[in-house]
Amino acid sequence: MLSIASYAQDSYGIVEEHKSALIGRLQKQRMLMGSSMPNGGSPENSSNKPGVPEKTGRKVTARGYRVQIYSGSSRSEAYDAQARFKKVYQDLNTYLGYEQPNYRVKVGDFTSRSQAQALMNQLRKNFSAVFIFTETVNIEY
Repeated sequence: MLSIASYAQDSYGIVEEHKSALIGRLQKQRMLMGSSMPNGGSPENSSNKPGVPEKTGRKVTARGYRVQIYSGSSRSEAYDAQARFKKVYQDLNTYLGYEQPNYRVKVGDFTSRSQAQALMNQLRKNFSAVFIFTETVNIEY
């Protein structure tokens, strides 16, 4: 009979683990986001709006989208547009900016264009000129 000895592992071998620091940070962030959601971390089971995790108070900035609801030279009209928006959408942030000669009111901090598009479609009936802008947004999770 012919026998061949083979070894899958040596008892004297050394295993090295090479892991990116970025992967570790992303895993930690994912754990924090998942653990902040009630009912097992599923967005469908969250008591908040669909797809929105419960906030933990941690803030970061990222590229995202905002919806502009006013652009014009009147400061009082800009404040009026901001106040009208806040009456209906208390939970969304508003941003008033001035770039000579115009005031601009932008709302929301969206990570996807589809979220901004959905809000824009709702706002068209109450605000005359609404547009989506790509810019750095504040994300709280």
